[in-house]
Amino acid sequence: MAEVVLFHHVQGLTPGVAAFADELRVAGHTVHTPDLFDGRIFGSSEEGLGYVEQIGFGEITERGVRAAELLPRDAVYVGFSLGVLPAQKLAQTRAGARGALLVHACIPVSEFGVAWPDSVPVQVHAKEADPFFAEDIDAARALVSDCPDAEMFLYPGDQHLFADNSLPSYDPDAAKLLTQRAIEFLGSR
Repeated sequence: MAEVVLFHHVQGLTPGVAAFADELRVAGHTVHTPDLFDGRIFGSSEEGLGYVEQIGFGEITERGVRAAELLPRDAVYVGFSLGVLPAQKLAQTRAGARGALLVHACIPVSEFGVAWPDSVPVQVHAKEADPFFAEDIDAARALVSDCPDAEMFLYPGDQHLFADNSLPSYDPDAAKLLTQRAIEFLGSR
């Protein structure tokens, strides 16, 4: 079973992110959920984004990197939206990375290196009409095009944080399929 490091989205380590982690645990995986916000949970993405803008996106990424230093190197890194920043950086730069699941977002590979590591499989999951993911779709397509062990899954609809069951944007059907795919992915790591 896989060691997983799951980074939360801009609203914090919500009950819905914790529930997703619990589903992976039930499937037999060890899941770590670093809290990049020191216990803060925000009622809206706008409030969370305001907090992130105060401390900086770079600091959020580095908080994730620092949290991973205490965890096993042979991990699969999972990020929900904002959490894709540290997850993707670690998957691209930390020796021993076994995979990445980028949910709701994808950063251009050039942000963290020259190319995606050949030995690190990756999946990108998002809603096809998500206005936030529209900014990331080209990066995701480039990743899938350039990396032989990369896949992108687009789900119908426009909800951004569709996999968090504690938010109004939750889509149970898409979240169930994402969870199944994530468990299959982790099972092969």
